[in-house]
Amino acid sequence: MITKIFDTSKSDAQATKVDSLKVSDFDFMAYQEYTQRLIERCEKFMRANSGVMVYRRMRVAEVFSFGCLDMKTSLEWQLGALQKSMAYEADVPNFLEPWYGIGVIATAFGIDYLWNPGQAPAVKHAFETIDEALSYDYKQVKNTVEGKHSLQMIEYFLDQTKGIIPMSMGDIQSPFNNATNIVNTSNFLISMILEPEKVLKFLDIIADLEIDFYKEQEKLIGDALVRPGHSFASSSAFKGFGISDDNLVMVDEQSYIDCILPSLIKLGNAFGGTVLHSCGNYSDKTGLFRKINGLRMVDAAFTTETDPSPNPPNPFSDALTNSGIILNARMVGGIEVVKKTTRALWNPGMKLLAVTFSPSPEEQREIYHIIHSICN
Repeated sequence: MITKIFDTSKSDAQATKVDSLKVSDFDFMAYQEYTQRLIERCEKFMRANSGVMVYRRMRVAEVFSFGCLDMKTSLEWQLGALQKSMAYEADVPNFLEPWYGIGVIATAFGIDYLWNPGQAPAVKHAFETIDEALSYDYKQVKNTVEGKHSLQMIEYFLDQTKGIIPMSMGDIQSPFNNATNIVNTSNFLISMILEPEKVLKFLDIIADLEIDFYKEQEKLIGDALVRPGHSFASSSAFKGFGISDDNLVMVDEQSYIDCILPSLIKLGNAFGGTVLHSCGNYSDKTGLFRKINGLRMVDAAFTTETDPSPNPPNPFSDALTNSGIILNARMVGGIEVVKKTTRALWNPGMKLLAVTFSPSPEEQREIYHIIHSICN
């Protein structure tokens, strides 16, 4: 078998091509019945000490790019994805996400979105040092232009779908990730060594800003809310708050514990526990998992078609077996790749969410049964 490598010609290696669907053409009744049927499996999985579930993620590239600018267009693409997803065998349903870029927290510090043609919104750091950022008269995110738009997007999605379709909060970046959207990254990392007390103070401020903003989202979404959100398999039966912390790969474990962990735990525990994501290979940090108070789930890529630097399976299996912490394992690839990856990951005592991206319902059905046969 030839191992495929990450395809740099694709704008989104984890995306599925879907046709947009008008609200009036979406089968709400069918999707309600579908999600209700699957939620019983999710509840059973959460009660169990060990087990496996399969999630066929239906990610739309345009939604996580230029398409987020227009909330109507974003919703129609996502409804098309939900409708298509019902044909793919899975245990966890897909959901709506009011995605509006990853830099919304930075706008509290007066940083505006940059809209390059055909691209997702970006931000450029405004401060060279933490001192400059700490002296800035920041505002609550919900009072910025981008923060208001994010909340309006939620309200629009709820209005159009009558609040009966599962929905997550927006993309949640860790205080550490957000800090490097605000302050020069190199200088911030140096400050972790030279002035850690300022790093702790700054990250704590960011955590408080995030807690306030996402409490607003949580309140708006109400009974439709699924957790942990964004790139994670999500359900109303699941717990925790999905946080992307991609900067994790750039620092050593002790520096992370001393400087980064307090704000991460504070943010996660404000919403029922931390759920951790990082891109790339962070297998050298799996020792952190049992040091993160309230950790519910971790997400990682395990195939070369998912991430150009995927994780080896053993460190994650060893760290998470009999821990009660769920592994959300992303596996872009064909049947043989997914089979091999699942076998390498699985240990009795694990709680595994296998995330697949099969191109056809027929292939997904075969992969679904292979994964369950390996883990049961």
